[in-house]
Amino acid sequence: MGAPAQADTLREALVEAYNTNPTLEGARANQRATDEDVPIQRAPGLPGATVTATHIEFLQQSANSFTAPTRNLGVNALLQVPIYSGGAVKNGIKAAKERVSAGQADLRATESAIFSQTVAAYMDVLRTEALAGLAANQVDVLRVNLEATSDRFEIGDLTRTDVAQSQSRLAVAEGDLQTAYGNLIAARNTYIQLVGKAPENLEAPPPLPGLPGTVDSAVVTALENNPDLIAAKERAEAAGFDTKVAGAGRLPTVGLFANYDYSDFFGTLGGPIAADFVQAERTANAGVRITIPLFQGGLPAARQRQAGARETAALEQVIATERDIISQTRSAYSSWEAANAVIASSKVAVESAEVSLEGVRAENSIGNRTILDVLNAEQELLQARAQLVTARRNAYVAGFTLLAAMGRAEARDLNLDTGGPLYDPQVNYDRVRRRLWDWDRDPTPAPNSTRTVDIPAPDATIGPKLEPNG
Repeated sequence: MGAPAQADTLREALVEAYNTNPTLEGARANQRATDEDVPIQRAPGLPGATVTATHIEFLQQSANSFTAPTRNLGVNALLQVPIYSGGAVKNGIKAAKERVSAGQADLRATESAIFSQTVAAYMDVLRTEALAGLAANQVDVLRVNLEATSDRFEIGDLTRTDVAQSQSRLAVAEGDLQTAYGNLIAARNTYIQLVGKAPENLEAPPPLPGLPGTVDSAVVTALENNPDLIAAKERAEAAGFDTKVAGAGRLPTVGLFANYDYSDFFGTLGGPIAADFVQAERTANAGVRITIPLFQGGLPAARQRQAGARETAALEQVIATERDIISQTRSAYSSWEAANAVIASSKVAVESAEVSLEGVRAENSIGNRTILDVLNAEQELLQARAQLVTARRNAYVAGFTLLAAMGRAEARDLNLDTGGPLYDPQVNYDRVRRRLWDWDRDPTPAPNSTRTVDIPAPDATIGPKLEPNG
């Protein structure tokens, strides 16, 4: 018994993209870098300790110096504890946290965009395979027509014009077939780029979940859940904290400090009477340091005005993004409805064209129709079938685009089985946000996505199709 034909499903393609797409993996890595801004902003508000050691060889002494040492080892230990920084640290941390939230929303948007591209690539492969099949079938039909027309011409039943018309239609169909093959290869290459593997006998996609009943409900959901809009709002919040950070430059700062100094002259202090001097010294001091800026040439004011202008830009970007989301959602809904209407009309057109072609062929056999009528009827049927295939692709892609605009086109929304837990950016943020050790480090960076260099270049071969379940 032959082995059953293997097929890829849309879910499998989305899982492959989720686990191996380099754009998505890069976005996750960039978000991990954004997570580090919180401990970076927190660090200036934490105590700091430094030790400085200096060894000095005095190569030439003053002629009037009789007791100066010839060498010295100095060690200084300094502990600094910030107490107040005008709110710069506090607001810097808040801004960093807002940008972490914005980055997490951006990561959702990237995931949704990759899925939208993958769905489009998957449907494009199905469509171009179907169109290539229709074009190949049309060539076969026109070759049979040409043979029949030539035979009838030989017996004087038809004219040379009829033969020329058949030859012309066949030549055009053969050119269309080559174009269809080229489009199929291009679609398969795009699929490989996004999914990381070659498409193999793709199955029809499952119905899309959660499509809205009205355009207004779609817009309401999009305004609540769209990750691009959420990210824009978070960035506007962060810009507000940046304005406060800039204003802190004109306020006083307060900190505690403690110093410890050790000097060792190696028995050289005092020259000829070195025995009368202590050769090692220790000193310690502690205190409070208050710094009050009096005049900085207008720098703090300029920085605050600059930050305020950027905050205004961020607030305007929120409105711009909101407008864009509303437009995207309405357009996707309209395209989805239109494609569904085209599907319905195309089904009627295909059924009618099939009946028409059968009748025209029958009438041609008794001389009531010309060969051109038959060729036109065949062309109309091909166009109706191609329109139906394209409309089905457009409806599915528009439906998924609508889900993406509504913020419902991610792995968690589609219940994808990715072979493990879904990637959660909050896990890395919780891991790093309170780390204080200077010598912490992560494993050596390495890519996680898969390469496609070993995947053979696709061709235009159309394999056997699986029968639908049930």
